[in-house]
Amino acid sequence: MRPQSSLWRESTCVPNKVLLLAGCAACVGGTFQYGYNISVINAPTKYVQDFVNQTWFERYNSVISESGLTLIWSTIVSIFTIGGLIGVTVGGTLSVKMGRKGTLLTNNIFALTGSLMMGFSYTTRSFELLIVGRLLIGINSGIGLCVQPLYLGEIAPTALRGAMGMGTSIFITAGILLGQVVGLREVLGREEYWPILLSTTCIPALLQLVMLPWFPESPRYLFIDRGEEEASKKALRQLHGRAWNQEWEDILKEKDNLEGFCAKKPWELLKDRSLRWQLLTIVLLNSAQQLNGINAIYFYASYLFEESGIPAEKIPYVTIGTGACECITALTCGILIEFLGRRVLIMGGYTLMSIFCVLFTLALTFQTASPVVPYISMVCVFAFILSFGLGPGGVTNILTTELFTQTARPAAYVIAGSVNWLNFFFIGLVFPFVVIGLQQYCFLVFLVICSLMATYIFFIIPETKNKTFMEIQNEF
Repeated sequence: MRPQSSLWRESTCVPNKVLLLAGCAACVGGTFQYGYNISVINAPTKYVQDFVNQTWFERYNSVISESGLTLIWSTIVSIFTIGGLIGVTVGGTLSVKMGRKGTLLTNNIFALTGSLMMGFSYTTRSFELLIVGRLLIGINSGIGLCVQPLYLGEIAPTALRGAMGMGTSIFITAGILLGQVVGLREVLGREEYWPILLSTTCIPALLQLVMLPWFPESPRYLFIDRGEEEASKKALRQLHGRAWNQEWEDILKEKDNLEGFCAKKPWELLKDRSLRWQLLTIVLLNSAQQLNGINAIYFYASYLFEESGIPAEKIPYVTIGTGACECITALTCGILIEFLGRRVLIMGGYTLMSIFCVLFTLALTFQTASPVVPYISMVCVFAFILSFGLGPGGVTNILTTELFTQTARPAAYVIAGSVNWLNFFFIGLVFPFVVIGLQQYCFLVFLVICSLMATYIFFIIPETKNKTFMEIQNEF
């Protein structure tokens, strides 16, 4: 006869409706904002630069230098990363003091204020408002990227933790795709609409403020962090329905093991020898997520589409295809993750990316050898994006949740998020010089990174599917 826990895990292969809606409510104002605000800034580039030119001339009666314009535009774009780093640094502390749900709701203040500032920047003739607005949106995205995966991982039953955790990746890619769509000329991509386009970031924030209050706080946070047993049980019943008992037993076991321990600070986590391998794992995974070449692929995409004979005015529509490709792959990964496991998907993703790095380098090297080669390059672009979405894009955040117990998890997200944002900033700063210096051979650097990560995962990271947080910690 099979154990009762196995039967329970099989019976919860489909999420409760309330659980699914709670996940959507958390994601729409969380990681969706990150994806949307990375993407939406690209469409009005020329219009915002013209606005900066006009404003400068009105103020100083002189034309701004090209270097000055580049500096202001670069600041508008990159200040988002600085905000993200600030957000992820405070997100862990806020999630302990205010709760996961409370932090997500409060976080919308940054999104709404930033949205208003960017929306009114044109009427007030102040490009400085764009800079401050992007900073606030970055803080919002940083907090969301830190706290939303925490909430999803803690409200999900063990058997559905991977699928629920994929909500992070699905909503990031959905945000990127929607940002590309609304940036089209037929929607809000015309010059007169750019302030409205940048202020649309208030819509996800308002949606979350309407939706999320109807759903409970994380049951694990309520009981383990705040000691509210009845509130925790009520939240579990609401989220899991009749199958809440087994999850309650797992929470009790974790609570007993953590008796007397308080939530760790990031620096305390860095000193804890018992968590050294887990910490090294998330640092490497989050670094590789930014340094694996996915940004380079998007950089080369427009060039390849031009080389393939696609008219310049049609390229934005083809670029939407790359966003749709990543979004569909994230959804596919959400379906496969509870069947294949985390280890197979992320290791397989990095292995495939290594293969396509080689093929892509060869295709770019012999780009003019045959009319067919640009199309082979395009296939490599979509194949690389698919490989990223199936593994590293989705599984990295889930492993950050699963490799730590309740008291260490917020600090782990602060460290993982800081590493991620720093590498995001680093790749944005250094990547143009790498491309100029190495040209198509830059993908050999990414080949090394992807190959090393696949090897590390094979030898070090255990499978975490259908295991409780305590079971995973004991394996390490």
